Amino acid sequence: MRSSFVDKLIKRMDRLEPAELQHVMLELLREKGFLEKVFEAIQEGIILLDTVGQITYVNRSAARYLGLEPEQVVGQKLAEGARGMDWAELMQPGTVVSRDLEVTYPETRYLNFTITSIDDEVALGFVMLIRDITENQKLTEEKIESERINAFTLLAAGVAHELGNPLNSLTIHLQLLERKLRKMGAQGAKLQEHLDIALGEIKRLDFIIGQFLAAIRPTEPRLQPVQLNGLLEECLRFLKPELEKSGVIARLEERADLPTVSVDANQMKQAFYNLIRNACQAMSQGGRLTIETAFTDYEVRVSFQDTGKGISAEDMARLFQPFFTTRHGGTGLGLLIVRRIVREHGGEIDIESTLGKGTRVTVFLPLVEKKLRLLTAGEMETTHAS
Repeated sequence: MRSSFVDKLIKRMDRLEPAELQHVMLELLREKGFLEKVFEAIQEGIILLDTVGQITYVNRSAARYLGLEPEQVVGQKLAEGARGMDWAELMQPGTVVSRDLEVTYPETRYLNFTITSIDDEVALGFVMLIRDITENQKLTEEKIESERINAFTLLAAGVAHELGNPLNSLTIHLQLLERKLRKMGAQGAKLQEHLDIALGEIKRLDFIIGQFLAAIRPTEPRLQPVQLNGLLEECLRFLKPELEKSGVIARLEERADLPTVSVDANQMKQAFYNLIRNACQAMSQGGRLTIETAFTDYEVRVSFQDTGKGISAEDMARLFQPFFTTRHGGTGLGLLIVRRIVREHGGEIDIESTLGKGTRVTVFLPLVEKKLRLLTAGEMETTHAS
């Protein structure tokens, strides 16, 4: 819409003295420069079009979003600079058109643009405003995915829980059958092997279900002051037969002055059991497991260093995916349980590995209540989405 100043200027143009006309033109140029600076500073994209859809102005943001070169597209029709859309159909005097758009060049972005007439009564052209909604789109997709996973998890947990009842019933009936077979003497002994296999498979299913529920079921830790050195010594004593059977030599390098931490002793033992067993399984031909404790002013560190086969970069990226395992017969839930337990205690877990040389898993547990924690990219998107 033209200002009243411009209308008055047009009417008086033929009556202005050269000096006065020069002054007016300088004022107009200054006003034009000011408006262009404002448009360039705006984060949204702005494109001005004449009545036939030719570009008369494009700011930096619009050029970046659509991959345009301002010097080249000014004077061209929008359809030539941004191909793939019937822009003429969207530019109708007196109407406001808003659409979402996916752009794949120069980078994949999701945009929302609005095209409207500059003046509803006089044909002065159109203005196109462009907003980058890429982050909003990602957050929406993350939220939908999170809700889908939560729904699936609840369903899976319900199914796993319900499977426990028939498994218990099967176990009871197989035990009754075992008693009858014992009474049959030699004839029953021939069938005992098949019965033992059935009982073993039921126990394995029950263990997998227990692991699955432990991995996804939220539990509130019962915190109490615990000396981790003593807890680790207890874990090594309990797992000594497994370590010896695997040919693994375990050594505990503990700080004698290690401070106590507030943890749920039973949950933390479960986490340490899983990490020690994982290390044993990675050293099928024997090896060394070094467990080290250390601390700083704000956290206690417990590291488990093995001399096993190590983990490839591809597998490292999938370690915490449910049911992913590199071991035959593994459930793929052990590390998931460890991470859940550690995070419920306000801590973190870090894994470093070199293929063919071994793996180092470090558990960090806070000495005081943590006020801050670095978020991963996925957590940031989920937080913003909620």
